[in-house]
Amino acid sequence: MKNLTSPASRLLAGLFMFVLLFTAACGSKEGTVEGVNMLYGTDSKTWKTDKEMNATGDKVAQTDAMDDQRVTFYANKQYNMTSGAQTMNGKYTFDQSAKTITMMPDGAGQSNTFTVVTLTDDKLTLKGTDGSELRLEKE
Repeated sequence: MKNLTSPASRLLAGLFMFVLLFTAACGSKEGTVEGVNMLYGTDSKTWKTDKEMNATGDKVAQTDAMDDQRVTFYANKQYNMTSGAQTMNGKYTFDQSAKTITMMPDGAGQSNTFTVVTLTDDKLTLKGTDGSELRLEKE
């Protein structure tokens, strides 16, 4: 795996559109944002892409690369994102009252903030500023 630092912003934007519009939509749990420990479990938790919705709510066709994307959140406020042979590391903050997660990739000068639509033990849905959503499920 290759660590990306300078092209991290480009990779981050692409991966975050997919990875940080986390999954939800499971019966009555949809729209529920539970505690931050649901994000990382005991020490860490890996999330994989379930589906992506564009700003108008239409499902975006998943490519093989999208299906291979993973984000691991750690209890120490670090994260690791992989897509194929590319890896990105960084730090995150979760604001439960505001229902947001902010991710700052290592070596990048800009963070990305997403609205947490759903966060349960096995579903995570993030909404981007453009209205698109990424739905993730626990791996």
